[in-house]
Amino acid sequence: MQGLQRKIFHATLYEFIAIVIVTVAMRWLSSKGTAEAAGLALSTSVVALLWNMAYNSLFEAWERRQASRERTVARRMAHAIGFEGGLVLMTVPLIAWWLDMSWWEALLADLGLVVFFLFYTFSFNWLFDHFFGLPVSDTPRQ
Repeated sequence: MQGLQRKIFHATLYEFIAIVIVTVAMRWLSSKGTAEAAGLALSTSVVALLWNMAYNSLFEAWERRQASRERTVARRMAHAIGFEGGLVLMTVPLIAWWLDMSWWEALLADLGLVVFFLFYTFSFNWLFDHFFGLPVSDTPRQ
């Protein structure tokens, strides 16, 4: 599987599994039911998806104006911190409101999600590549 089909399948599977895991975790960690936990998981997933598209567009526009377009470790770190920081700013109020908790509790919950997604993303992508192979762009030339 390659190209657009691979990208759509990858993103859909990634989000579906993440929504299931976050729904179960939120239901277990809060007094909310499955429907409310699933609604929150789906909502934060949509926010993350939209923020990802907007943030990457803005970051790439900024990057085009730089003298060097090299993606150094520092630039990649700045990108990751900016993305995650912006996402936390958007999702903490949503979590606090949805789960009827304080902003501090929502921040702690959101930081827990950030840590979870760090490990989940690494594991998901490693397993995805293992089961579905690497995209053509990443395969060694012969």
